This record gives sequence, structure tokens and C-alpha cells, in this order.
Amino acid sequence: MLKFQNKTALVTGSGTGIGKAIATKFIENGASVIILGRRKEPLQEAAKELEAKIPQGSGATVKIFAGVDVADEGAMNGMFDTLKNENVTVDYIINNAGVSGPVTCFANAPLDDFKSTVGIHLTGTFWGSVQALKVMKEGGKIITISTFFTEERPLEQRPYRFRSPYTASQGAKNRLAEAMSWELTDKGIISIATNPGPVHSDRIYKTVYPKAAAEFMRVSGFEDLSPTEVDEANKELLELLGEDDSVVKDGIAKAAAKLANGKDVSKLTETFTNLLNKIQTIAEKVQNNTSHMIANREFLSQTQVAESVLNLCDDEIAKILNGKVIPGDRVFYPVKPHIGTTTPGVHQPDFGGKAVVLTIDATDKTDADRVEFLAQHIEKNGGKVACFISETTPKDLQEQISSKFHAHVVDIKNPEEVERWLNTAKTNIGEILAVIHVTGKLPEISKLTEQTRAKWEELTAKFILTPATVAQRALEHFVPGGSKDPRLYKDAKGAIMIIGPDLPVGRKVTGTHRAQVEVFRGALRPFTTTVNQELSDVLKSKIRIFTIFPGTVAGAEPDNQRIADALNFLVSDSADSSAEVTFCVDESR
Repeated sequence: MLKFQNKTALVTGSGTGIGKAIATKFIENGASVIILGRRKEPLQEAAKELEAKIPQGSGATVKIFAGVDVADEGAMNGMFDTLKNENVTVDYIINNAGVSGPVTCFANAPLDDFKSTVGIHLTGTFWGSVQALKVMKEGGKIITISTFFTEERPLEQRPYRFRSPYTASQGAKNRLAEAMSWELTDKGIISIATNPGPVHSDRIYKTVYPKAAAEFMRVSGFEDLSPTEVDEANKELLELLGEDDSVVKDGIAKAAAKLANGKDVSKLTETFTNLLNKIQTIAEKVQNNTSHMIANREFLSQTQVAESVLNLCDDEIAKILNGKVIPGDRVFYPVKPHIGTTTPGVHQPDFGGKAVVLTIDATDKTDADRVEFLAQHIEKNGGKVACFISETTPKDLQEQISSKFHAHVVDIKNPEEVERWLNTAKTNIGEILAVIHVTGKLPEISKLTEQTRAKWEELTAKFILTPATVAQRALEHFVPGGSKDPRLYKDAKGAIMIIGPDLPVGRKVTGTHRAQVEVFRGALRPFTTTVNQELSDVLKSKIRIFTIFPGTVAGAEPDNQRIADALNFLVSDSADSSAEVTFCVDESR
């Protein structure tokens, strides 16, 4: 009998690539597979290949659900309802579906694309896992494929420049896999994440590396092309990589004619040729540098990733690894210590009539008390404060803040609203020194996996999308027009602080509760680190974005003075050269 005979595996994003390779390995080992994806044609092709590999006598089958986007609530609900009505039991769900997302500096990443990337990677994984519980029973396995770039070694956090929405959602996915292992114990269902590291795939060679190389060219401009012109050229040229010389030559000529705008077409053709060659050279260099951080200098094949996934589905191995992120990584990626505890001490700055804006998404009174403490600290040291309070903040907390400080209740999820109020603050109270965003605490919930889709989306908006929205609008405020002309960022100054969700307080804090909070901290750590590397190393800016995480793993009460000390450090010149950008200010370890 084959190892997975009489079992059923559901693999998301399985029409091509790693997903198809995983489905193939399950079929070869006797399992029935359910494949799904947005595009019908690749799934039909994949199904033909899979059916041809069904072992004789295994009884395995291939079932297709086409047009199913993992981010689409209705499509996912419908698929799992259909399976339930057909009395199908799913033994393994493999959360594999993903997209590259925008490969560009965060300041230039459209927020709709940011939300879409989080929706596919994180919400797709969450909701797919929750819906799968309808058709899973004791002994079921949830395997989530994530990325090594979002895993921390002690006091380290890898940046992945130009990939901020990807890193935010992947970081949260790793922590979500851990949280689900706590929450699903009573159901006997195991949750494991795997970070295979670099894998041979069209996505990495034809999309990620070339787009990253193209972004380097956009940031600085190329020859006599402005960043905007480079961006327009890249949209025409990148698809030519890997094509025959004649196709490349013809494509460059057409792009030059299309984008000439009065320029000499012959000269522009030469410039575009040089640009494409430069992009290819940088992309190959990135690939080569990455391979040199691997012991055998080899990226994994998709089949090897599939083998590792099936190993994680082994009953005994899965029991041992429940709740783990496997492997830590294969890549020895040298990074600076981006995560710290208390910030370095600095002389108390005089805020000297400058404005500090607080955007607030408070959950309970301790959040409002923290805002009050910070606002008083700023005013006591000569600064002016404007508080923009989220509409979702409870009324009594809105009143507590607005009764003591200049405040407005606004829709801080809306980027246009945030931009308008930042401009209003500058006009009415003066130059903005810093923008502080307070996410508020994680509301008390029993289990994440028992939340409605609407409630989950409230949480991702509160702890991931809204902080990103405020941060991007703050960057645009500090450097008007910088998203389109990155050269304007050079030496520009500004400070952004995200105060993320607190760890729970008390002696009897459960592992489940800590793991829930870590899902959203897990998004903000790589996001902050990635954006800061873009600001400092790529854009040569002195703007910094810090994230502060109050509380301790031991459940101690957080100290708001330490957050005020962090603000003092953030607005000092010392912060410009700080490698540490995420601070767990109450931790001593």
C-alpha cells in the first residue's frame, strides 16, 4: 500500500510551480488531490498530467476547482461547502498560493497592491485553514509554505528590500502557523510552516530578481532618463528578458518608438539597450550573491520542496514538529541586529514648537492612557500635539483624548484622509517632527480560528494595513513627490513610530494568547526592517521608521516612559545611523 493511499490533499495555487509539484508527489504516493487556482487552463493541464501519474489500483482521483482565488471569501466558502456536501474528508491542506506583490520601494508601492498581497498570502492562508476545518478530522495536517526572509535569529530580522507587503504577510503567516498549533490542539489537527528558501522557479528568475534590479535603476535614474521614464521603460522591457536576440532587439525598438516623446529614437534605443543589459547584470548578481550564502550554492528544485512537504505530513514527524517553522533557513544571510530592547539614552530633546502627530486606533483605556502620557511628554518639552483618532476607537476613549488635546476623529484607514489631516496639522500647528501611530492592543478573543472573516479583516486592517497606510502617507508628507522621484529622499529627515500591540499582562498568560499577538507583531517586524533598509541603503534618506513593542513575555506591565524615551531617541541624530529599528522596550533580555 502506498504511503498516502486513501488520503486526500488539498493544495492551493496548484496549477503551476511548487503547488503542482506538491500535488504530483501526493499523487505518486497514492493520495487523491484537490487542485485550485484562479486560472482554469493551467489547472486543466495540471490535472491531465496528474491523472496520467495515478498509480494503478490506488483509487486516487484529481478534483479541480477553477476560478478560486484564495483571497475570495465567497469562492473559498463555496469550495469547502461543496466538499462537505460531497462528504469529502481533507487530510492535508497545503497553503501554497502566493504572488510576488509589488517589487518596489514601499514609498512607491500602491496601497491597493499592498492590501492585495496581504489578502492572498495572509488572509488566504488564514481563511483557507479555517474553512478547511469543515472537512478535516483528528490527525489532519495544515502545512503553510512561507519564506525564510521573515524569520529572526536572536536579535536579528532580515530585511527584504522592495518587498514590504510580501514580508509583512509572510512574517505573519509564520506566526499564524504557530498560533494555529495552539488553537487546534483540541481538534487533533497539526499546523506547521515551512520556509524552503530560494527555489528554482520562473517567478524568481523572471519576476522578482529582474524587478528588483529594475527598481535599483528607477531609484537613481539611468543615463539621461528620469526615474519616471525608467519606470515606463521597465514596463516595456522586462518582459523581453530571456527571449531570443531578435525578439529583444525588436522589442527595444518598439519601446523606444512608443516612449520617445520627442527624443531621438536612435539614441533612446541605445539607452534602452544599455538599461536592459544593466538590469540583467544586476539580477544575475543578486542570484549569484544569494547562492553564495548557501552551503552547496544550490537553490532547491520544486520537486525537493514537494518532498519536504510530504515528509512534514508523515504522522510521527508532524507530531514532533507541530507548531514549528521548518527549516529555519538554508541561507546564511548576514544581517545587522535590527531588533533591540530599550533604546539608547539621549539628552532630552527640546521639541521647540515642532508638531508631533499621533494617529490612534485605541482598544482600551490603557491605550488612551498611553496616548495621554506621550502627548503630555511632548508638550512638556516644548512641542505641539495633534491627535487623529480612528472612528473605530470606543467613544469614551475618543472623549478622554479629545478633552485634553487638539484632536479629530477621522478615518485613518483612508490614505487621502490621513494625507489631508497631516497637511492640516502642518498648516495649523507647525512643521511635523514625527508621526506616531498607536495600533492599540489585540482585543480579547478566545481563538483566532473561530473569528468571522469580517472580524479577521478588522484585525489585519488594525495591525497591518492601517500602520502601512499611515507610514506611507507620512513618508509622502516628509518628501512630497518622493514616491515618483526617489532622488528627493536623499538626506531628507523625518521620524515615524509605530507602537504595536502589547504582549498580554499577568502571571497566567496562556501560550495561545501570546501566539495570537505575535501574528501581528510578526507582520510589523519584517515590514519595519525592510522599509528602513530602503530608506537608508537605497534612498540615502535620514527618515526612520521605528516599531515599538510594549510588554514582556513574562507578562509584566509595560512602562510608558520607555516609549517616551524611544521617541526621544527616534528624533535625535543618533537614530540616523541606528541598525536597530524594532524595540521591545520592556524586555531586558
